[in-house]
Amino acid sequence: MQKKDFEKYKKALMAKQQALLDSVQEADNSGREVDEDPSDIADVASSAYNKEFYFNKSSADRNTLRLIQEALARIERGRFGRCQACGITIEARRLNAVPWAKYCIGCQEKKEKGTLRE
Repeated sequence: MQKKDFEKYKKALMAKQQALLDSVQEADNSGREVDEDPSDIADVASSAYNKEFYFNKSSADRNTLRLIQEALARIERGRFGRCQACGITIEARRLNAVPWAKYCIGCQEKKEKGTLRE
């Protein structure tokens, strides 16, 4: 992978990172607003549902943020774009879609099936 490719992915990762940080902040704020005193039982149920929704959204965003930080570290180490399981180059199509991908398609499928040995 060439230096310009690393820069392209780094820029995309940093943009996604900022968007997710904003999303986490918004979810945290919305989750706190849900805690305001609901006046009837339907409001209590709705409030509980909304709080759970914002918590799950925030949790998923935080996980993606962790993966993005790991990808940025791989860029700094010059290991970005290589499958962490088998070492082959991850296809550009995959990196364009999911720039924080750690595995090639084959190894990702094995990981999802629970058969990947790292």
